[in-house]
Amino acid sequence: MNNSKDIATLWLEPPFDVETQKKVSKLFKNPSELEDAFYKNLEFGTGGIRGIMGVGTNRINKYTLGKSSQGLSKYLKKKFPNEKIKVVIAYDCRHNSKTLAKKVAAVFSANEIDVFLFSDLRPTPELSFAVRYLNAHCGIVLTASHNPPEYNGYKVYWKDGGQIVSPNDYKIIQQIEQTTYGEICFEADQSKIHLIDKEIDEAFCAKAIEISSCPQKVKDDFFTVFTSLHGTAITLMPKVFKAAGYSQFHSIKEQEKPDGNFPTVKSPNPEDPESFELGLKKAKELNADLVVVTDPDADRFGIAVLNLDGHFEKLNGNQTMIVLTRYLLENHPQALSAKHFIGSTVVSSPIMQKIADHFGVECKLGLTGFKWIAKMVEDFPNQTFVGGGEESFGYMVGDQVRDKDAITSALLATEIAAVQKNRGSSLYEYLIESYQLFGLYHEELISLTKTGKSGFEEIQKIMGDFRSNPPKSIGGIEVIKIEDFEKQFSFLKDGTKEDLKFPKSNLVRFILKDNSQIAVRPSGTEPKIKFYFSVNTTFQKKENYTDLKKTMELQCQKLIQSLGI
Repeated sequence: MNNSKDIATLWLEPPFDVETQKKVSKLFKNPSELEDAFYKNLEFGTGGIRGIMGVGTNRINKYTLGKSSQGLSKYLKKKFPNEKIKVVIAYDCRHNSKTLAKKVAAVFSANEIDVFLFSDLRPTPELSFAVRYLNAHCGIVLTASHNPPEYNGYKVYWKDGGQIVSPNDYKIIQQIEQTTYGEICFEADQSKIHLIDKEIDEAFCAKAIEISSCPQKVKDDFFTVFTSLHGTAITLMPKVFKAAGYSQFHSIKEQEKPDGNFPTVKSPNPEDPESFELGLKKAKELNADLVVVTDPDADRFGIAVLNLDGHFEKLNGNQTMIVLTRYLLENHPQALSAKHFIGSTVVSSPIMQKIADHFGVECKLGLTGFKWIAKMVEDFPNQTFVGGGEESFGYMVGDQVRDKDAITSALLATEIAAVQKNRGSSLYEYLIESYQLFGLYHEELISLTKTGKSGFEEIQKIMGDFRSNPPKSIGGIEVIKIEDFEKQFSFLKDGTKEDLKFPKSNLVRFILKDNSQIAVRPSGTEPKIKFYFSVNTTFQKKENYTDLKKTMELQCQKLIQSLGI
């Protein structure tokens, strides 16, 4: 049965409740909406399940999440047959997150699994931390991260605190696919549901501030402006900064209250420059040194710093990753060696390899998605993970959290900026110094939104065209290597093939003769196709930075235009 109408018809009778049946009946009056709601099942992407809320197999609702939780329960009981299974559940500020979290908790408890449910909304990195703190087998967080208000999601974490990866991911998916909606047990066993809050908060905060090592005077002279964009970071960020000794910390009042409508921003995403507006305005009023912006579930963060002209400039995810990684390596308490490593992704700045080479440590690269960086920590227990990040405004400091962690990372960024200010310099100048050491890299990301079934098909066609008819040159520069992560081969211009030692992924990357790189992939969490551009040049003199930066921007634009984006 693959007809959307046929599938939707099944939702007009039990086990689906009367309210759901009524909503599905209304959809029959709008064939396009019906098609979009039922043409496929929600799929696990780079960030678990994420989608628009509503009725249907392609929507976030109590049945699609209940089915996922029922299937996951069965898998956990098979995987750990003789153990008392524990699952931790957190949720963010989005519409229905609390209600859905309780439904999910009910399903696990009905399957004789102990549930540790946060009593109120909490950041995603705290969920990752809690899984390991409580020695749980699994964790769930109800969030759609930085997506628009109509979205919600369901991220699954394993016992290491990282999001699920192979082989558990596809085995869980198989189990979910074999589960019917009629099997879902929604009747909660309240004796199995335990509320958690302050103990985990305090443990997380204590761990986060371990990175804070600069003198108190340095902290006292530094002023940070922070906004949670109506998200969950407000529950922990002020506490962490206070505990770390930062007295000059101002939170944007208009954006403090958690609100799934995100009323003051078009998009609750630090990648969007508009999300900084209120923070920048207040920072100028207060003569602050730094602006920190977090997304709704507090895994992503962005910063704005004072540039050479004394004006605030927003750093991109790659730039923030550069300064955080360099600082961690320069100030590492141990003598660095090849036993230490940093982590990043294949679509992030290639400068990470240069940084690793400079400090004599290893740089491990994974596919897009922070779960692959977390997996590095788990897969190489005899090596020490220092830090790592990706271009999409995510960073992980050490291994206490096994996912992007805006709380700890923002604290680290603040320390770097405070230390540099105390030295008569700035974080911005620290970035320029980094480019002098490792080479000047400039990256840009272009995202094209393609919604619905037609959008999905268009994205598939674009990816297919790049594979079947790849460009021989881009922006007038010869393509010397094509890496197809789905076929797991790289193709050189002379026709030879090389193995790509990565799991399969719908990603194609082009390496140009001048070492520029362009990568193309569909988003795993949004209806988008993404194009990643990276260009670089040598760089010595600080006074040349502004001009060289403009040159790099123009070079990137030439590549973008040549692809007709």
